[in-house]
Amino acid sequence: MEEYEKEAGCVPILHPEEIKPQSHYNHGYSENVGRKSHVDDYSTWDIVKATQYGIFERCRELVEAGYDVRQPDKENVTLLHWAAINNRIDLVKYYISKGAIVDQLGGDLNSTPLHWATRQGHLSMVVQLLKYGADPSLIDGEGCSCVHLAAQFGHTSIVAYLIAKGQDVDMMDQNGMTPLMWAAYRTVDPTRLLLTFNVSVNLGDKYHKNTALHWAVLAGNTTVISLLLDANANVDAQNIKVTRSSQHDPLFLCVIILSLSPFELQLDSFTIMLQKVMLGTPFLVIWLVGFIADLDIDSWLAKGIMYAGVWVAVQFLSKNCLRFLQTCTLKCLLSSIFLNLAAHLPFATVHIPFLLNSMALFYNFGKSWKSDPGIIKASEEQKKKTIVELAETGSLDLSIFCSTCLIRKPIRSKHCAVCNRCIAKFDHHCPWVGNCVGSGNHRYFMGYLFFLLCMICWMMYGCISYWRIHCATSYAKDGFWLYLTQIASCSPWMFWMFLNSIFHFMWVAVLIMCQLYQIAGLGITTNERMNARRYKHFKVTATSIESPFNHGCIRNLIDFFEIRCCGLIRPVTVDWTTQYTIEYDQTSGSGYQLV
Repeated sequence: MEEYEKEAGCVPILHPEEIKPQSHYNHGYSENVGRKSHVDDYSTWDIVKATQYGIFERCRELVEAGYDVRQPDKENVTLLHWAAINNRIDLVKYYISKGAIVDQLGGDLNSTPLHWATRQGHLSMVVQLLKYGADPSLIDGEGCSCVHLAAQFGHTSIVAYLIAKGQDVDMMDQNGMTPLMWAAYRTVDPTRLLLTFNVSVNLGDKYHKNTALHWAVLAGNTTVISLLLDANANVDAQNIKVTRSSQHDPLFLCVIILSLSPFELQLDSFTIMLQKVMLGTPFLVIWLVGFIADLDIDSWLAKGIMYAGVWVAVQFLSKNCLRFLQTCTLKCLLSSIFLNLAAHLPFATVHIPFLLNSMALFYNFGKSWKSDPGIIKASEEQKKKTIVELAETGSLDLSIFCSTCLIRKPIRSKHCAVCNRCIAKFDHHCPWVGNCVGSGNHRYFMGYLFFLLCMICWMMYGCISYWRIHCATSYAKDGFWLYLTQIASCSPWMFWMFLNSIFHFMWVAVLIMCQLYQIAGLGITTNERMNARRYKHFKVTATSIESPFNHGCIRNLIDFFEIRCCGLIRPVTVDWTTQYTIEYDQTSGSGYQLV
């Protein structure tokens, strides 16, 4: 990497431990700074040491005695620098009130106090200095402004705040490096945030025209490479010096990486078309399995070869067509029933209930698949306003702020890594419906499970009825195992469908029981049950989870399904996309109030 940088003619990029002000950090900011000395007498301390340790009274005493707060020490560092790097907000206010210059340059790199606070990741100090008029666009001795420093050191919250306060997301430092390039080269987190701010991913730096993707490849930052490729970074971008034979060439490395996943990165349009075609393939697959079993061929070797061909085709499709997997279960069950049972069972007692159940199943599946699961949305202006408000109130914490979506996360919400969006009252991401399950579609998901379970029961009932009508069996005489042989020989196709139905019945029944227990018995979601210890509003013991959202079994079901009974019942409806906090209320029956 160093050889490449020299060949490309770029300005050397310093790692955090190589940055010049490190000498100041060694004695001005350490693990001991922030803790008062065991000695209570600070009367002999000079003002620099008192500032570093935050001894306000000693500092005020020396200033009142005539010390000039603008005066730098022997290392050309001012008191404001020392207060900023050690996050002494009260001293910063005091020194500025006594005439300290907020943007005074100091240290080996001619940095401002804001630069020092940014390097150290003190968001509260950055907020305070900006309130006093500090200029974040000033550059230090290495040519970096504050937003570049924050990106270098992975201080995502500071990057967000500076951009929300008006810093250009594509601002270049003196070397032509953007915040995205620094983040791609050094770390991960700011990259997601910068991409959400619609950063220009294909800009090249000043000296050798490397894009952010080049820098990510140089650093071996595979996570950022993936993020940039998803953001449509140009893989054909060339820097000034391109040597295909050089193992250090970024473009050469990019090509190697891209060649590892051709379906996802080079055949996107073909894959999308293939996914659409595959929506109907489960009907064909399930029909082929039964058709091959029922073929009038004595050679099981021939049938085995046919099944192997079907298996290979399914494996190929399942790896390259996600929607095939998402709809396979539902369509296999429905197609098998239509193909096998429609002609053998009475119309009034079977066909009409079956059709009604099918309509309800398709409706709930469609709503689970296509409806908004509770996506938390905000305009760019709203996002910036939220960032500023949270930062200036000391609440810009990544536990309540999503650095990818740039929104304040409502209570019970979670960022879905699959969908790359924040979902209100997040339960889980369901691959079978191809969508998250959250506040907007959880009821439909429960309806989908219920009617799917009913459909499976219809299938098993139809198989048993078919055997009773069309197969000669002697269960009472010959026993269970011979009975299995008789029904399997009578119709291998139907026997296969019955086994398939039993398998799906087991997992659907377990899933719906777990969901009902969480909804009615615990008043929590799947995500909350799995991660209850992470959320401070849950009381977790070895055997139980006490949820503030649990109102009792009946009330939980009424509120979840919004049961009204023609106005006789009034469910409590909550917009979980805008619900941020809860407050406990000992006088209320529920034990809490949503505010």
